[in-house]
Amino acid sequence: MSPPPPARTPRVDLARLRRGLPGDVGAALDRYERHLASERSLSPHTVRAYLGDVVALLVHLAGGAPEHVAVEAVDLAGLRSWLGVQHSAGTSRTTLARRAAAARAFTAWAARTGLLAEDPGSRLVAPRPHRTLPQVLRPEQAGAAMAAAEVGAEQGDPVALRDRAVVELLYATGVRVAELCGLDLDDVDYSQRVIRVLGKGSRERVVPFGVPAERAVRLWVERGRSALVNDRSQTALLLGARGGRLDPRTARKIVHDVVGAIPGGVDTSPHGLRHSAATHLLEGGADLRTVQELLGHATLATTQLYTHVTVERLKAIHDRTHPRS
Repeated sequence: MSPPPPARTPRVDLARLRRGLPGDVGAALDRYERHLASERSLSPHTVRAYLGDVVALLVHLAGGAPEHVAVEAVDLAGLRSWLGVQHSAGTSRTTLARRAAAARAFTAWAARTGLLAEDPGSRLVAPRPHRTLPQVLRPEQAGAAMAAAEVGAEQGDPVALRDRAVVELLYATGVRVAELCGLDLDDVDYSQRVIRVLGKGSRERVVPFGVPAERAVRLWVERGRSALVNDRSQTALLLGARGGRLDPRTARKIVHDVVGAIPGGVDTSPHGLRHSAATHLLEGGADLRTVQELLGHATLATTQLYTHVTVERLKAIHDRTHPRS
């Protein structure tokens, strides 16, 4: 008989909890929210996640009573207790690491702004997240997926033309799905075959793409986009079926459908194409710093994960082919 699944920490109803907080705490959180959005340029999703973690921490320290929350109650013992309860409830190491990072960011800000006399988060030790090896397509699988998308677009259907442009750009550039959906028409330079991408932390970078992606994007813009464009489209490069900017969820479905339809295809995502692009670049001889810049990683440590993927693949090939493996 299989063991029961671990208990999960309940989702925080952020809006409801914030309404029940004392006025001074609410004002402090408003200032912190502005700091995250304006000074650190974090995405709305990340800001909400950080605030949810901070509110959950404060309510935990107040014994579950939002009306008794006080920022000055945050100390090292409380931080450890908060993480300990979640660990006992079965929260994953990756989630614990993220929540610890959110807590440390808040206590550092609170100490700088005088809300705390010292920063207890600087002494908080949290578990390191597990670094799992990403699943990637083999080069021939990626080629088959691109070919399938091209065949689907041959009849000139606007949605099929868009879907081809989506998978070609994702694989050619390795951009994140949110970055892809955020592209505008003037972000594409056809003469240089590059796109201008606004990445995490509002960091801008320029990423090249190849001839197949150029053809796919040109056909989409010239023949497909014109059939879907309306008042909602504005300057968006990629559009949904109703003319608005392409939603990341739709882009994920596109990749799932295209890659899943090829023989031996795997169930992958836009992030899987990003992993595949990075791995194939390294296997083709690209250096790590170049791949870091192309992917928009803030640190080289993130990019180094892909070196493990290429090593694992080399080992697998060696095991299959070498007579004395």
